[in-house]
Amino acid sequence: MALALLYPGQGSQAVGMGKALLEVSAAARQVFAEADQALGEKLSQIILEGPADELKRTRNTQPAILTMSVACHRALEERGAFEKQQPAFVAGHSLGEYSALVAAGAMGFADAVRAVRARGAFMQQAVPEGKGAMAAVLGMEADAIRAVVEQACAAEPYVACANFNGPEQTVIAGSARGVEHATAALKAAGAKRVLPLPVSAPFHCALMEPVKARLDEVLAQVTFTAPRVPVVTNVEATPNQDAARVRELLVAQVSAPVRFTEIVQSMLGAGVTTFVEVGPGKALIGMVKRMSKDVKLCNVEDPKSLDETLALLAGQGHGA
Repeated sequence: MALALLYPGQGSQAVGMGKALLEVSAAARQVFAEADQALGEKLSQIILEGPADELKRTRNTQPAILTMSVACHRALEERGAFEKQQPAFVAGHSLGEYSALVAAGAMGFADAVRAVRARGAFMQQAVPEGKGAMAAVLGMEADAIRAVVEQACAAEPYVACANFNGPEQTVIAGSARGVEHATAALKAAGAKRVLPLPVSAPFHCALMEPVKARLDEVLAQVTFTAPRVPVVTNVEATPNQDAARVRELLVAQVSAPVRFTEIVQSMLGAGVTTFVEVGPGKALIGMVKRMSKDVKLCNVEDPKSLDETLALLAGQGHGA
């Protein structure tokens, strides 16, 4: 049973996430305390109590999801989840790559939480609110979407493919006018649905270029070590264990598309049979399920799902 761990990105947050887990896991409580100490403020209070509008601010959302994901990972470790079997790979969706790097021992949690706080703030500032947009395109193949988007981009303000989440789920990003124009063109070309996403900025496209130099300065202060487990990166969709490449890949990731489809396909091709989503929600294992019916899937976000995952890893559970 080859195992891969997946860490979610922005959009999976919810006020109160982690509350039940903190009641049963000292390791998870320690992570929340470390986040507060690293930032010099009560991020934990925003996570556990809200308000929702404050949690939705990108500068808070990103460290909040990282904190929750690492807390779930540490709760697994605390219960001996990996004593018999280490993961073959780890990977994260966008922001989740930072969680994966912490889990793999490539960067310290305090450094990561400060870095993603800066990343979130820089992204929020890169495009004025209301000037950018993102939309999920369903029921259309990625190559067809790319062709329509490239044609739309030639005539209208900027739009591009930002997230490749599955064979028939791609997210586009760009200027608000560009995404609006592309939405109409995609529907006319046969997309089943095009759903606007409730985000504060157009992530993973060229409009995020101004973020890169600022983020690079922040990451230059971080000491990276070789990941203990190969990290399948967003930018290249291939495993990396070279500490010297982590910083450049994280910087490039800001404006590059998330290649999640290829990430999963590469792990399936390497023999992964079990995927565990570590952190809030089940979005990633939902995407995996649409790509393969022959794998075991589970997630960890509360005591019940923690117990179910531990049983699956011990060979006594069936997964989703």
